[in-house]
Amino acid sequence: MFIGIIGGSTIENKDIYDTAYQTGSLIAQEGWYLVCGGLGGVMEAASKGAYDNKGITVGILPFADTGKANPYITIPVATGMGLARNHIIVNTADILIAIDGKYGTLNEISAALNCNKKILAIRSWELDTLKNINKEQFIPVDSPEQAIHYIKTDENT
Repeated sequence: MFIGIIGGSTIENKDIYDTAYQTGSLIAQEGWYLVCGGLGGVMEAASKGAYDNKGITVGILPFADTGKANPYITIPVATGMGLARNHIIVNTADILIAIDGKYGTLNEISAALNCNKKILAIRSWELDTLKNINKEQFIPVDSPEQAIHYIKTDENT
């Protein structure tokens, strides 16, 4: 299974780093593949967590150069597509986990919603209060453990 990790390209506090790292660790421990944008911040922390636990990490890069991937990406994919690469991440993932993030993450969330993909949100955008958000598709969770539990028990994942 491919688990998409989306989130900020910079991290402003250690708690977000630890959350992303733990999420990546748990993904690898389940034997799932981690797919992300391949750069820094949440992407790098989650990739490091997976990498440290012998997981496979796929980085869908916005650049045409695989050398720009973070050091924990085991399979870099150079697209040269900029933000358009977000659609590749969304379409590759079976389910996505959003951690923190700004407008790039919101772009990925929007793409996922349009593609009918589920998004588990840990300390990310609070869209669940909007009346047009499908609450079965955009699901706030409190921790990496809760996200992994949801994935393991959801019959549609």
